Amino acid sequence: MCGRYATTRSSGELSALFESSDDTDGQVRPDHNVAPTDPVPLVRVTPEGHRSLRVGRWGLLPHWSRSAAGAARMINARAETVATSRAYAGAFARRRCLVPADGWYEWVRQPDGGRQAYFMTPTDGSVLALAGIWSVWESGADTRLTFSVLTTEALGELAEVHDRMPVLLPPARWASWLASTDEPDRLLAPATAAQLAGLEIRPVSSAVGDVRNDGPQLIERVPVVAAQRLTLF
Repeated sequence: MCGRYATTRSSGELSALFESSDDTDGQVRPDHNVAPTDPVPLVRVTPEGHRSLRVGRWGLLPHWSRSAAGAARMINARAETVATSRAYAGAFARRRCLVPADGWYEWVRQPDGGRQAYFMTPTDGSVLALAGIWSVWESGADTRLTFSVLTTEALGELAEVHDRMPVLLPPARWASWLASTDEPDRLLAPATAAQLAGLEIRPVSSAVGDVRNDGPQLIERVPVVAAQRLTLF
């Protein structure tokens, strides 16, 4: 999975969708070009056992990290090793979350040397729930809620765009992901054929490559040369 995605729903919409309290203090803003370390919404379970919509920064910082400098390198955790990784195992075992997204971006190198951006998004306009893990990092007065998105081997047509994809969680798996003690293989079950069939691989503007750009125009379909075949970037 590349380092960009979009999340544009309001906190009210998200708290209703995920049946959670809204504990974002008005900090949720539409973002069509989420980049590493940006503040974005996530859903986690509180110690009291209810779902809470919060704002966290993309890029997990383990509690033992000496500084926040490495957060941008910790945006993704591999599903194959998350249960045993020193950096991620504790969060995977005890602190899992749902990361709402309209879709995610990948770039594909074209035969002419250029790069075409693609946006993977549900065809019906629904919200994706990406599997995430979270941690609280503290340094003096600086306290941050941080998270990573889990990735796995890309399936189906998505493998033509990139060899990795986020772990996608349908509503039926939200509760078990957030609170279950199931074995990792069950928690990390691959996306179903129906989930994959419901995704559009949409070519979009190269403007998304600049983190300073934002707005709905970034996810609009653009034409591509039909003769150009996708090659892994």
